Amino acid sequence: MKFLETEIIPLGMGCWPIGGAMYTGDQPLGYTNVDDDESIRTIHAALAAGITLFDTAPAYGAGHAERLLSRALKGRPEALIATKIGTGIDEKSKQLTEDEVEAASVLPAIDQSLSRLGRDRIDVLLLHLNSLPVSKAEAIFDEVEKARLAGKVQSYGWSTDFSRSAAAFADRPAFIAVEHAMNVLLDAPKIRDVVRKKNLFALIRSPLAMGLLGGKYGAGDIMREDDIRATSNPRTDYFANGRANPAFLAKLDAVRELLTTDGRSLVQGALGWLWAKGDMNIPIPGARTVEQIKGLAGAISFGALPDDVMAQIETLIEQEPDDTPDRAR
Repeated sequence: MKFLETEIIPLGMGCWPIGGAMYTGDQPLGYTNVDDDESIRTIHAALAAGITLFDTAPAYGAGHAERLLSRALKGRPEALIATKIGTGIDEKSKQLTEDEVEAASVLPAIDQSLSRLGRDRIDVLLLHLNSLPVSKAEAIFDEVEKARLAGKVQSYGWSTDFSRSAAAFADRPAFIAVEHAMNVLLDAPKIRDVVRKKNLFALIRSPLAMGLLGGKYGAGDIMREDDIRATSNPRTDYFANGRANPAFLAKLDAVRELLTTDGRSLVQGALGWLWAKGDMNIPIPGARTVEQIKGLAGAISFGALPDDVMAQIETLIEQEPDDTPDRAR
């Protein structure tokens, strides 16, 4: 796949998990059991496996994930970084502060990310405010375009689950990507349609349903209280009251055998489902250990799930109707 005039494999590494602790007030929004040395080894293992796209944000660990990438990717110019704007942070307290919706916040935020990343240019800059009205996003993207013309940004896009938002800016020449949630348990047909019609790339977040598709969480497993999956954050529909959501576990059980077709692991089958759904899909599963990233990278040798397997999965998982209103995921 050619991405930003560079040949890449259609798989990135999501860096939310390696950011570690972050909070809004007392509510945890990060993942637990993070070790910086292991995180750096994981990034290096990703590179060794051919993964060269890394998705991060100032919000991930309140700046920590960006700083880790800077350390791990020093001297690796082939690595591409997607980062974001729109969420204020306090690095010292690990707090996510206010949404930054004013145009005046854009250039300072870009400069701060460049400093943390140790880079002169951001490869892909994404607006991180999923539900921001299009009318308010206009001025933000105007400022991003100024940063592109100044050489600080190569391309940009929006991390949003709203198809109207994605379509509103898709015709800008440097707008190349939409980052949205999608996985075998929860399809996204409306935004997929925008990506296809506008010839965009889709950076797929939550491709493994926040880890549920790894298959290691059962009905009796309880998430630690300082893990985001134990909170009421909207993205944790896959988990309820700190446990795997029984409705999603039932869906997974229905297609477990199909996802492991031809010797794939569950996660490899889940990635294969996404590739079968569109050749512009680039899943960006999170990883925080070498073992995890090696397992994810192993999906490349299998590729997309076969058409007959995809057809069987469609009959076994009831998806939301195509006309279901968009919502943040």
